[in-house]
Amino acid sequence: MIDYLLLPLAALPFPNIDPVLIRFGPISVHWYGVGYVVGILFAWWYAKRLVSKPHLWAGNTPPMTTEDLDDFVVWAAVGVVLGGRLGYVLFYDLPRYLESPLEIFAVWRGGMSFHGGMLGTITAMVLFSWLRGINTWSMLDTIAAPTPVGLGLVRLANFVNSELWGRPTDIPWGIVFPNGGPEPRHPSQLYEAAIEGLVLFLVLRFLTHRRLKLKTPRFVGGAFVCGYGLARIFVEFFRVPDSQIGYLADGWLTMGMILSTPMVAAGLWAMLTAREPSVPARQEQ
Repeated sequence: MIDYLLLPLAALPFPNIDPVLIRFGPISVHWYGVGYVVGILFAWWYAKRLVSKPHLWAGNTPPMTTEDLDDFVVWAAVGVVLGGRLGYVLFYDLPRYLESPLEIFAVWRGGMSFHGGMLGTITAMVLFSWLRGINTWSMLDTIAAPTPVGLGLVRLANFVNSELWGRPTDIPWGIVFPNGGPEPRHPSQLYEAAIEGLVLFLVLRFLTHRRLKLKTPRFVGGAFVCGYGLARIFVEFFRVPDSQIGYLADGWLTMGMILSTPMVAAGLWAMLTAREPSVPARQEQ
């Protein structure tokens, strides 16, 4: 229990939110899991809205059908979960899982990597688009556009779980986390929810609906990849790295920065080289 009389004047107490949304006997539904499910369902719905608007696409011809997206949602869910888990195991805590391999399957105990989840989803998109004859870059654009919403929800769940908190600070909105020591810290999860979630979604919405960049395959996907990379690198300056890794150099370089830097380069390349096709994306093979 936090003693409010001992809090620094600039600190805010951590809100008392149960990480478990609801319990059914021995089964618990966590906010973290709900964030993933709602994010995937929103992306499914929003992507179907995009392909239902022909004027957004080159030649007024969407690159896929809503039925394609109905079929892809299962592929996406598997890619996110498997990629996110394997990415965390490989990038963040490999020695631990080598000692206890069965722990890899204990996903309910936490441990997911965005970078791994992204690679898993991209793999699913490449395979699915190849099998269906869909332009892979347009598939990436379609799925990238709604993805920030899911990212924002999961970051909010990280905040509820009191995990991935930030470095000590004296800013007025610093928060004393129940498992983060007595000093107030940056609510870095909320920074990520705002930048990677809300801001990035609005930027992509502007590109898809105002600039009509879905007509230019890989531009929107490139903007998402680059935007996320920049946002993650920025927030890493306020966030405490995973304890088993720590800082990699000079007290500031983190694994998140290293994994995000290639994303910025790849995203910039995609945007700079994107060109509007001369034929509808569905026919480009």
